[in-house]
Amino acid sequence: MTAESGLQPSIARRVASEFVATAFLLATVVGSGIMGERLAGGNTAIALLANTMATGAALVALIFTFGPISGAHMNPVVTGMEAWKRAIAWNDAAVYSVAQVAGALSGVAAANVMFGQPVFSASRHIRSGGAQMFSEFVATFGLLGVVHCCAKFKPIIVPFAVGAYITAAYWFTASTSFANPAVTLARAATDTFAGIRPADAPGFIAAQIIGAVASTFFFGWLAPIGRPRIIRDTLQ
Repeated sequence: MTAESGLQPSIARRVASEFVATAFLLATVVGSGIMGERLAGGNTAIALLANTMATGAALVALIFTFGPISGAHMNPVVTGMEAWKRAIAWNDAAVYSVAQVAGALSGVAAANVMFGQPVFSASRHIRSGGAQMFSEFVATFGLLGVVHCCAKFKPIIVPFAVGAYITAAYWFTASTSFANPAVTLARAATDTFAGIRPADAPGFIAAQIIGAVASTFFFGWLAPIGRPRIIRDTLQ
């Protein structure tokens, strides 16, 4: 609930929040990837480090900014988990997911335009194979666990925990931790450092959904839900 009125924001405001938050997230991911690659002088590790730091920092800021309005899910599998916990209606969750995908594509377009790239272009960055798919399963499983447990036991740290987890997962997973179907779809539309070949995106998304389902059930058992709660309620 909002601190100002005690009432839940309208669905229009919540959907707009998810759209804009996800757009900024993808603008950060893609834009920092382009900037990092340009400045790294061919050193991929330095480019990835720049990409990682910008993404982690943006997640903290975006969750603090948009969390009180919509929960700042920015991720269809997070939204699905919240719907399963009855913290958000399934009908609203479907609209959230559409807004997240649209926002992600808009963020990619904005980043590409800012750096003089085509608005959209199919990525040629190959990310295939069982190791990559398993990495996405692990990354998504862990992300939803962090969201679930931190929101339940220490809500105020959710923004920091999510930012820290994604920062780490960029480096401990072979896939650099997309962990988000909307992000995966949008990154297929940029032929830059952060891109993923469109042919590889379905495998990533399937692994993310499986990881999300497994995580939802495991952490729901490990730390039972109790009273339904969404991130928005905990950032006041």
